[in-house]
Amino acid sequence: MLKVKTIDIDFGAVEVVLNHNDALEFGLNPHDRIRVKGKCGSVVAIVNTSESLIGEGEIGIFTEIAKKICVRNGHKIDYERVGKPESLGAIKKKLDGGKLSQEEIASIVGDIVSKRITLVEMSAFVAGLQAVGMDLDEAEHLTKEMVAAGKTINFEAETFDKHSLGGVPGDKTTLIVVPIVAAAGLLIPKTSSRSITSPAGTADRMEVFAPVEHDINAIKKIVNKTNACIVWGGAVDLSPADDALIKVEHPLSLDPRPLLLASIMSKKKSVGSNFVVIDMPTGEGAKIKDKKEARDLARDLIEIGRRLDMTVECAVTYGAQPIGDSMGPALEAREALNTLEGNGTPSVIEKATAIAGIILEAGGVAGKGKGAEKALEILENGEALKKFREIIKAQGGNPNVTVEDIEKIIGKKKKVIISGRSGYVTKINNKAIGQVAKTAGAPHDKGAGVLLHAKGGTRVKKGGALYTIYAEQGFKLKEAEALALKTKPVLVEGMLLEDIPPTFLGRH
Repeated sequence: MLKVKTIDIDFGAVEVVLNHNDALEFGLNPHDRIRVKGKCGSVVAIVNTSESLIGEGEIGIFTEIAKKICVRNGHKIDYERVGKPESLGAIKKKLDGGKLSQEEIASIVGDIVSKRITLVEMSAFVAGLQAVGMDLDEAEHLTKEMVAAGKTINFEAETFDKHSLGGVPGDKTTLIVVPIVAAAGLLIPKTSSRSITSPAGTADRMEVFAPVEHDINAIKKIVNKTNACIVWGGAVDLSPADDALIKVEHPLSLDPRPLLLASIMSKKKSVGSNFVVIDMPTGEGAKIKDKKEARDLARDLIEIGRRLDMTVECAVTYGAQPIGDSMGPALEAREALNTLEGNGTPSVIEKATAIAGIILEAGGVAGKGKGAEKALEILENGEALKKFREIIKAQGGNPNVTVEDIEKIIGKKKKVIISGRSGYVTKINNKAIGQVAKTAGAPHDKGAGVLLHAKGGTRVKKGGALYTIYAEQGFKLKEAEALALKTKPVLVEGMLLEDIPPTFLGRH
């Protein structure tokens, strides 16, 4: 028996801590598994050791686990050794280049969701997918198992949806597409992510207007009332295996195609989508480099959709520079509301109506080739704005919010970055400009971000404003400014790129 010492840390994994000497005596090593038995249940936990945090005869249990098995400080509990999960054999098989069966994939997904495998072991799985890949049969099984491991939402009416592959900062188009589609009478329950690598995810932007964390019953009520919602998918546990794997992919800078397919399609299937349009930003600085790569990925997405009884259509969009002029939750929310009120930037309007138009055609609201025109009509006549305010109200926000209200949220600390020469903006580095916005505090600080004053092709004069950095805290503004001056995310060049004189021949 060991005495419980609770550790008040939200660790996110099912692990316990033993004193180093006790572990030696019990013949346990770090990453071994033991079953810990409490008053109302038991869990299989992964062993860690410490020479100082936990005394001899004690077992350190993180608060989340302690609550689950009903133990507190000082309680005496028992344990037993358990073997490693079978899924580790399947992970090694993939690392060795093997093809996984549905049963093997199910064991991996099940152990990820129940936290029976460690971050190191999950990393090995992700690395295996990056190096070896999966065929479409495996990707189909992975998608279906991810759906089965999470919660699902089903609606009686035909359901439409959209998803962006991301990678391009400033894409607030979902906040415009969803109300356009809903105003046309189609059902579009949009579950979105928070930012992983960008200055703002759709959920971060929408949170400026209304709460985005709702349970399944609340989501159904919102959608039944308004035909739509824009909520954070993480609050309803739609695909917990995907959420866990994303946490591994990001720090490793890995993005294996099988996980990309399964991530997108599992979450769309979980909300009962019948038709999905997938936005594929393409170009230098985007996730997809060219149309050939986009078509190859689209083929796989469409096929996986077919196997899941979903119709998938892919839209290859321009992604070589940010969408619109703003990056960061409040700045993007302002631009989205401006667009709905008839004062939007051309690139945002064109992209939003093109994506919405595809859905309107699929839903029979517009004829073939007439969808974008119909979407623009709904945007310009104010129906989309009216619907957006209905969605805001249904989600618990202020339906009468104004652009001026949002401007009060935007960071009061700001710095204008100017051009060092006259010329034309020839490139905006998506990753670099996004990193400047994140360094300023986005998306955690809702008022932080970047506002562009010049996009690609714009002529600027020496000393002219290229962009403004906004922050809520002075030290973050200074750090963002330093990064901007170092990385120069906006490139300005003249028509004469370089003068190479005759004396160049004598140089070495």
